[in-house]
Amino acid sequence: MNTYKLTLLALLAALAVVGRYAFHFLPNVQPITAIIILTGIFLGPVSSVILSVLVVFLSNMLLGMGIWTVWQIISWCLIGLTAGIIGIIWKNVPLLFIILFSMFSGYFYGFIISLTTFQVTGHFWPYYLAGLPFDTAHAIGNGVFILLLYPLLHGLFKRYSKNRFRIKY
Repeated sequence: MNTYKLTLLALLAALAVVGRYAFHFLPNVQPITAIIILTGIFLGPVSSVILSVLVVFLSNMLLGMGIWTVWQIISWCLIGLTAGIIGIIWKNVPLLFIILFSMFSGYFYGFIISLTTFQVTGHFWPYYLAGLPFDTAHAIGNGVFILLLYPLLHGLFKRYSKNRFRIKY
């Protein structure tokens, strides 16, 4: 991994952390999932996993660490890995598919985070069912953030793919 790609991942991490902090007053609405999905599709699964771990630690330093931090890393890494594999298999992923995948990822994220409560209390279903409205907000937020961030990040990733072969380190 070259310096140019690491710089790009650092910028994406900063965007995700600032976005999460800016939207922390809306429960479960943050741009992190959308940024991780777009990174996985355009830069690959390894980049999305690095971004996931970096964003969780940095944003949780601002908003609070806890037992959920491990489950956030697991869920966002799985989402990023899946997005990266989709990007490898399907070279030109349609925007509608990315939006639908991001909405599904909102529910998947909530399912994985609900395992935290099972780990502590042994009760899964009451917590998961009570959290479905928040998962729905996360899913809708993901779709909106994909619509807003796709043109910006797609252009950034296209510029990266053009320049990465010109720069020698």
